[in-house]
Amino acid sequence: MSPAARVFPGWFVVAAAFSVLFLAYGLQFSFGIFVTGMSDELGWTRAQTALPYSLYVFGYSVLSLYTGRATDRVGPRVVIAIGAALLGLGWGLSALATSLWQLNLSLGVIAALGMSVAWVPCNATVARWFTRRRGTAVGLASSGTSFGNFFVPPLAAALAAAWGWRVSLGVLSIACAALMLVAARFMLRDPESHGLSPDGDALPAAGLAATTGATVRDCLRRREFWLLVAIYVATWLAVFVPFVHAAAYAEDLGLGKVAAASVLSAIGVGGVAGRLSCGLMLDRCGQLPTLLGIFALQSIAFGLFMAAGDLALLWAAGALFGFAYGGGVTVLAPLCSLLFGRAHVAGIVGAIFALAAAPSALGPWLAGWLYDATGGYGPAFGIAAGLNALALVLTFGLASKLRGV
Repeated sequence: MSPAARVFPGWFVVAAAFSVLFLAYGLQFSFGIFVTGMSDELGWTRAQTALPYSLYVFGYSVLSLYTGRATDRVGPRVVIAIGAALLGLGWGLSALATSLWQLNLSLGVIAALGMSVAWVPCNATVARWFTRRRGTAVGLASSGTSFGNFFVPPLAAALAAAWGWRVSLGVLSIACAALMLVAARFMLRDPESHGLSPDGDALPAAGLAATTGATVRDCLRRREFWLLVAIYVATWLAVFVPFVHAAAYAEDLGLGKVAAASVLSAIGVGGVAGRLSCGLMLDRCGQLPTLLGIFALQSIAFGLFMAAGDLALLWAAGALFGFAYGGGVTVLAPLCSLLFGRAHVAGIVGAIFALAAAPSALGPWLAGWLYDATGGYGPAFGIAAGLNALALVLTFGLASKLRGV
């Protein structure tokens, strides 16, 4: 078969990245299913139960700075394989925890080390393989996160109902880690390493050009880098609150465990639509309109959560939140590739992720604290809506760089 007739290897990278994100985030987003079981068995408050998860989010966010750089240097295959083993070990040990310090260690440290290899290496690697179809490719790959959000929590709920939270969490941990190791084999560094051009285009007559772009150190002196950090700090401060507390919120409203898990699935359905739609919007409508729409919709979604009193409105809030959240995370790697170049994009995305996502670790804990203090989740969802309105305003600061692209 001639080179032109072969399937472009970038699409295999997209499929592998989809699989890694499906497994890693499907496991992560199932944590909310186990919150009530943990707190009932171990006698913890909602804030105490959410604390290890907050440590976990903080840990993998900060560590993404280093896994992004490692991906640039040694390639994604080795980085993701090591992370898969650590992720399975950390979540598996969490199923054995009998005290808070044990869960803080297994989830907040070991699993966090493993999770840091998922989002940044996968999305940055896909972004390297494409230019014209970058938004579409990253959208397809990152939709694995939302498909995992849709399929895995209901499975976790069914297993927890049959086997209890400990056995079901242990089984999911082992299965997800094993399958991630398989997917890691197909994560190739970039097209240039294989004698190819991005998007599968023909090689230029002058030969293959090396990837170019700013370094992380260069970006630290650029205004748009810090503006992106500020925008994502604002939106991500509250982004994990629905994943940790939405199922418990639904149970507080009198819904059963499987019905409560369906709210997480609604987030997953919305996330699939958001990641795919926003990827296409990047390629067809431009960066600025896409970003503005994302943050406006996410603010509205949190307002709907605050007003929800039944399953139908929870589904609507979850689906809209999933759409906006999915779009927001999808656009970051293509946006960094556009603004800063492809050469060091994993390190740059990792730096922004570390700086912006680390504060989001406070979100689930603060929402739990507000719940314990007020008896409801309304204040937490109201603050979340305001933070996304702030992200919307800050986005206008990028207008001069993004107008027309």
